[in-house]
Amino acid sequence: MPRRQALDKARRDLTFAHDRGTSLCQPFLAVLPVRGAAVSLLRATSQSTVCSSDTTAARLDELQFDLGEGPCWDALSTRRPILRPLLTTSSTGEWPLFINAVREDHLACGIAGIYAFPLFVGTLDLGAVDLYTTNSRPLEDDQVADATELAAIASWQVLRGVLTDRVVDDAEGPTTHNRREVHQATGMVLAQLEITADEASLLLRAHAFASGRTVAEVARDVIERRLNFADGTGDAE
Repeated sequence: MPRRQALDKARRDLTFAHDRGTSLCQPFLAVLPVRGAAVSLLRATSQSTVCSSDTTAARLDELQFDLGEGPCWDALSTRRPILRPLLTTSSTGEWPLFINAVREDHLACGIAGIYAFPLFVGTLDLGAVDLYTTNSRPLEDDQVADATELAAIASWQVLRGVLTDRVVDDAEGPTTHNRREVHQATGMVLAQLEITADEASLLLRAHAFASGRTVAEVARDVIERRLNFADGTGDAE
């Protein structure tokens, strides 16, 4: 399949992955020269692997969770791709515990490189996508751009998964006033991030869930310009 056609299919597959219950990992493997993939959810209180393409990918996630260091953590904290085509021969001194564990672990010792891409929506950090290779050939610039684009789409699917069966109720009740404020805030978030109304509504609910507040409270912060999803400030234009 031609590269552009494969990328278009990967975009579609990721866009509908949550609704269809399909893999978030497979679209990355379909368009990138990597051996395996894992999508991880990284929260302050817990970490989990959303999906993995094989046991090696799952093990790489597990090692990073256990050790608290590795490319997935750096990708999330910097919100930038972490590209290490020569992981175990790196002399930079980063992730010493993780790299040593990869060298010694029988499930992970065959890998050559790791590429990690952050998962986030607006100001909400979610996790990372880890891709591993068994050769040392680096990703090309257009492949990094493709992976970054796919990670952005996957971020919304991970967010939908987080909110599944976790409906955030409005403690003040579904009054007309509250609904009007939520609708207004949804429009403001839509304009801030240039996303759809459904995505803006989802982001409001996600922020409410993550902060332990009601949707109405978060909506009021948006309306009164105390919260801007585009840059995390209260100075929305």
